[in-house]
Amino acid sequence: MKNQGKLLLVPAGGLANRMHAIASTYEMCRRAEVNLRVVWFQDWALHAPFHDIFRPTDLLCLREATLMDHLVYDRPRRRNGHIPRLFQRLLFDQRIDEEQVTALVEQSFDFEQWAKGHNSYMSCFREYGRFDDSLYGRLFRPVAQVEQQVDNFASQFSAHTIGFHIRRTDNRRSIEQSPLSLFVEAGKREIDEHPDTKIFVATDDEPTKRQLRDIFGDRLMMQQVEADRRSTQGIRGGLIDMYTLARAKVVYGSAGSSFSMMAAKIGGNKLVTLTKTSCP
Repeated sequence: MKNQGKLLLVPAGGLANRMHAIASTYEMCRRAEVNLRVVWFQDWALHAPFHDIFRPTDLLCLREATLMDHLVYDRPRRRNGHIPRLFQRLLFDQRIDEEQVTALVEQSFDFEQWAKGHNSYMSCFREYGRFDDSLYGRLFRPVAQVEQQVDNFASQFSAHTIGFHIRRTDNRRSIEQSPLSLFVEAGKREIDEHPDTKIFVATDDEPTKRQLRDIFGDRLMMQQVEADRRSTQGIRGGLIDMYTLARAKVVYGSAGSSFSMMAAKIGGNKLVTLTKTSCP
């Protein structure tokens, strides 16, 4: 690769958000012939080191954030007094913050041209640009503990196993637009069409698990531990959900969640986002 520039990326948000950001920026830098470095920060949205959840890959130059990185390269915000922005203005020719990316995408901004020949900083939490979904499989391979659990669930699949991703807790859009009744209707419809249907459920809400168990009984598969973004083990649990959903025939997802979309991209399967105004 010709050294036409370099870019430091800080992926932000939850698990799927960061995967979107890394894959998009990797492809953009590859096309622009720009050297990419990724710094992985832990925060409330994802409290786990990258190398505790994914295997190393030669495709990425990625490191875990140090104390100095928190001072210099972290995303400028109220909690750090926006101090990193001062350093970044000195160290980089140009920069893009994550809250700017969506507007730039809507304006058909040319990220490749922007990055070429410059020393750039970027934070991002979303997918942008065009690339084959197979890139996710090349960049991200879960650690052995996660893969083993995914294999265990997949060994219990029937010939027709579907997936539910029901997002709750802090996602108001999902709660309001993707009520549980829509998933129940979809599950019953699948059972009518395929009597051997099984359902793998990924959700961050314990009452939802109990309600679905009462309705679908032994057809249901799910993790027994509670969802938790505050620990490495909890993030590994999220990966188990994501990669198991990826093996289902179809993923029924929640509005406003990138998790469902990521599972479908990894598995190359059908995604149906259930909302009050949609119909499968």
